[in-house]
Amino acid sequence: MQGKWIAGMIVAVAAVAGAAMYYLQVYYYYDPVPAGSLQIRLTSVSGVAEAIPAGEVEAIDANSSPIRFRACFETPVSLATLTETYELYEAAEPLTAPGWFSCFDAGAIGAALEDGSAVAFLGEENVHYGIDRVVAVMQDGRGYAWQQINHCGEKVFDGEPAPEGCPPPPQE
Repeated sequence: MQGKWIAGMIVAVAAVAGAAMYYLQVYYYYDPVPAGSLQIRLTSVSGVAEAIPAGEVEAIDANSSPIRFRACFETPVSLATLTETYELYEAAEPLTAPGWFSCFDAGAIGAALEDGSAVAFLGEENVHYGIDRVVAVMQDGRGYAWQQINHCGEKVFDGEPAPEGCPPPPQE
C-alpha cells in the first residue's frame, strides 16, 4: 500500500512540475510591448535603420531571451518601394510564437517567403550582439518582425571566435 502512495506522489509532483514548465515557457516570460512604444525600422541600402509607417502594431517580448521578440503590423508602403529602398535579408527564418499570439504564424510567414509573396528585410543588425531584427512584409501590406541569430552570433554563442567582419563580442 505504501508503494502506491509513493508512486502517486511522484506522479503528482511530476504533473505539477510539467504544468509549471509549460506555463513558464508559453505565458509567464512574455510581456506585451506597450502600444506606441515600438517603431518598425528597416535598414536602408545606405546602412541606416529608419522607421517606416506602420499601424495596427501588436508585439510581445521577453527579458529571458533576445530571440523571443515577435511583432505584427500593417504598412501602407508598397513592397516595390520597400525592395528598392531597404536591405533584403536572405537567411530569414521566422521563429514560432506562442499559440496565444495569434497574429504571428511562423509557418505561413515562412511559406510566403519561400513562394515570393513576402519579402524579408534587415530591420536592425545586432539589436543585441549576434541578434538581428528581421522584418517580413507581404504583398498586401501585412508585416511581421522577429529576432534571429546572425552569422556572428552563431559562432560566438558556440564558443568559437567571432568571424572576420564581425564586431568584437561583449565582455562578460
